[in-house]
Amino acid sequence: MAPTITPVTTSQNCPESATVVIIGGGIIGLTAALTLAERNIPVVVLEKGRIAGEQSSRNLGWVRKTSRHGHDIPLAQAADRLWAGMSERVGSDVGYRQSGIMFVARTDAEMALHEQWLKTVDELALDSRLLGSKEIDTLAPGNRSKWAGGIYTPSDGRAEPTLASSAIARAAMAKGAIIVEQCAVRGLSMAGGRIEGVVTEKGEIRCDQVLLAGGLWSRRFLGNLGVSLPTLPLISSVLRTAPMKGPTEIAVGAPDFSFRQHRDGGFIITQRGALDAPLTLDHMLIGTKYLKALRGQRGVLRVKLNRHFVSDMALSRRWKADGTSPFERVRTMDPPVNDSLNNEAMGNLRAAWPAFEQATVADTWAGMIDITPDSNPVIGPIPGIPGLTVASGFSGHGFGTSPAAGQLAADLVTGVEPLIDPAPYRFDRF
Repeated sequence: MAPTITPVTTSQNCPESATVVIIGGGIIGLTAALTLAERNIPVVVLEKGRIAGEQSSRNLGWVRKTSRHGHDIPLAQAADRLWAGMSERVGSDVGYRQSGIMFVARTDAEMALHEQWLKTVDELALDSRLLGSKEIDTLAPGNRSKWAGGIYTPSDGRAEPTLASSAIARAAMAKGAIIVEQCAVRGLSMAGGRIEGVVTEKGEIRCDQVLLAGGLWSRRFLGNLGVSLPTLPLISSVLRTAPMKGPTEIAVGAPDFSFRQHRDGGFIITQRGALDAPLTLDHMLIGTKYLKALRGQRGVLRVKLNRHFVSDMALSRRWKADGTSPFERVRTMDPPVNDSLNNEAMGNLRAAWPAFEQATVADTWAGMIDITPDSNPVIGPIPGIPGLTVASGFSGHGFGTSPAAGQLAADLVTGVEPLIDPAPYRFDRF
């Protein structure tokens, strides 16, 4: 199951035309739509299921700069500024709190990675700083682990995935955007070598530009157009505790667990050191692109050949615009929770912070993440298909940068000066 998001009443009918059509009603597509609507650009968001029904409501809600690639940090810094004003911008609480994020290390080798990262971003003037074990105990009292140290960024924070997408969607619609749920896009309509519209299960919509923000489904959509977007799936299992007195409001990431406070006083917890990696045909098609990443993350991945392989194979990789698409067959990707990983996370956390020994589990869920070979998204035009821009492959950290990523995508779609340099996110880097 997915967390329950704040409900939004969307449109029942598709318009005949728009300037921009956005494929995908996750938080990236919604922030792009809000930006376009604020610029008085006619925009339609088409979502095959329900808005934020997949990873946009299932992520941890972290808003961080810590441990990002150096060239990815300008996007995160822009997102910080936009998150700070988001509640006022949309007229509703999105749960944003600049409460800080701290990563702790058990070994000198783990600590060396934090030290190395801090050196690589020295010129960016972040407020990140290294910690000793005593400082960790001061910031998050009551722990009984012997940490080698840690790294702390006070300006990092959190927002609530179950609030944010809904609030952004309502604000976008209030400013003129049209959002249609249960409406899958089957393909593009082309004329003169460029896009002139999209073909949906409910008919065709004419448009000048298309933004594909389909998350893990973007690879399949592009594959039908003969374009290979390199993304592979990973599954994260998550639990939320009932309200309790915790050690800190700072989000904490350890090698084998993480926790952050939820708006209701409970905590969002995951096994940070393990992700399920269900094998698919794509592993054979593009797996070699991930060899470098695999060498560094081999211990984190729980590789499985299971029913996901069969269900993935059953979905078409080629279809016609007048036929049923894979997106109509699977409206929402809802992977099963790995209870053993959640139990590992809770056990590891209780061993470190005994305050969690009395915690009770209020909810669990799992989400499927689309991972690129370098863990950075693609935000930019697709060569050879004029009028098509992609914003996908956020590799599990799209929620944190979503206000800036959506605005950057909107900038590129409309040809205005981009919010930040988009070069690190270009499609052809692969």
